Amino acid sequence: MNNFDTNPEHRRQIHTLSETNGFLTKMYALMGVAVLVSALTAYLTMTVFRSAVMQMPVAMMWIILLVPLGLSMGISFKANRNPVASLIMLMLIAVIYGFEFALIAGFYTGTQLTTAFISSAAVFIAMAAFGTFTKKDLTNWGSYFSAALFGFLIAWIVNMFLHNPTITYIFSFIGVIIFTGLIASDANKMKLIYNNYGDQVSSNGLAVLGALQLYLDFINIFLFILEIFGYGNNNN
Repeated sequence: MNNFDTNPEHRRQIHTLSETNGFLTKMYALMGVAVLVSALTAYLTMTVFRSAVMQMPVAMMWIILLVPLGLSMGISFKANRNPVASLIMLMLIAVIYGFEFALIAGFYTGTQLTTAFISSAAVFIAMAAFGTFTKKDLTNWGSYFSAALFGFLIAWIVNMFLHNPTITYIFSFIGVIIFTGLIASDANKMKLIYNNYGDQVSSNGLAVLGALQLYLDFINIFLFILEIFGYGNNNN
């Protein structure tokens, strides 16, 4: 799905503006539903199922935390061939991340959570709008920020063993910058793919794949902003 040629010289517009807007509306709607599913799952986990979660074995929690990786790969491979299955996997990912948020929420105040969510939503809306409506090709952005993300993840894993809170705090700002750029580039990329290759793939599957990418961008930027607010308040 991500191996499309986005070189301007090789492009051909195959969809009308109305069709493109319909696709983008579907993609962002699916992404929004995924965020709502995560929020609802987090709420239910912290309230209705709180006692059951507290008794869950640690090994089971680790298994649950790793499941989204497999589901994300499944969506990447099946989005075009089986959009319905891909949509179900997207919602399962949203449920699992909602469960994870519930575990993380206990370390932050309600104000921190709310502020981080509003800030993340504002950044997402601004950058997604930029990526969607700009006439520029942001393909290079995606390449640069993806490369930066790879190096960032390696450094982040190393710091997990160092347990240096100051470095973690600095990394949170770097993470926000990287995923801010990825939001714009992913939004731009999905629009270009639909415009130029939408007749070769399932538009519903492509919408699910785009929703997954943007959902993960939003989730990551939310976690990094939450880390920034949490660290700042804890050191006042």
